[in-house]
Amino acid sequence: MTLDEMKRTVDLTPYPRPALLNGKEKEETCDGLLKFLLREQGLIAAFNASYEKKRALIRRYMNQRMAHPIPREILEIQDRLFWTESVERGEVGTEELSFNECGVGLWQGDITRLAVDGIVNAANKGLLGCFLPGHHCIDNVIHSFAGMQLRDDCAKLIAAQGQEEECGEAKLTRAYNLPSKYVLHTVGPMVGSEPMREDVATLRSCYISCLNLAEEAGLKSIAFCCISTGVFNFPNENAAEIATGAVLNWKMRSGSRIKVLFNTYLPTDTQIYKNILEHL
Repeated sequence: MTLDEMKRTVDLTPYPRPALLNGKEKEETCDGLLKFLLREQGLIAAFNASYEKKRALIRRYMNQRMAHPIPREILEIQDRLFWTESVERGEVGTEELSFNECGVGLWQGDITRLAVDGIVNAANKGLLGCFLPGHHCIDNVIHSFAGMQLRDDCAKLIAAQGQEEECGEAKLTRAYNLPSKYVLHTVGPMVGSEPMREDVATLRSCYISCLNLAEEAGLKSIAFCCISTGVFNFPNENAAEIATGAVLNWKMRSGSRIKVLFNTYLPTDTQIYKNILEHL
């Protein structure tokens, strides 16, 4: 699917930021959103719980919710709540990040705090996000913090494409209530005991596809997660070598000035990337 086809399928114009909520408004808005999600499940709304427990329930029912249209008034309260929480978590912009002379940087932390132009989501072939309630994978976290619109956009892209997402390709959506402007969704290879030659080529393609799409869309900065590591079982050190090699070769060939950030979450991954980047 080309970028023009994506633009005809989903709205890729900048998403407006809603007004922030105060403490009391957050509680009321949380109750309103939970009430909607409970009623969708045919359940009775009861709110004798802490804010944290109610937010956990919202995430649970969001994760399980299939993609279908959401009433405008519900989107409005969801966006105000999620954007307020996003601001409270604290944004990290490019001015706070360090990049080398090649325009490549490394940052350890929560990718949903990054106020870069695009963050990369390690998706699955369904492209609809993780349906496991409260799961800690990056696919679940990004969808949970962005909002229900993200799953709907992904469903529209898959429907227009007519098949599941191929490994090594990339799709673009708005990031909605995340600090970033866009999410680039890519499916990495799932490996067995050790990566095969095809797995290496596919993982490299994930990075190249995302970079090509980001460049075509006019993005100035992009943050990559550690694609295919974790439950997809790609060895972390091998994956980092492929990632850095793919990015640096692409930047040299293309001459692009796009800033590329490797985002890690685990200290072990951070050290792996540090060792590689220091020897480049």
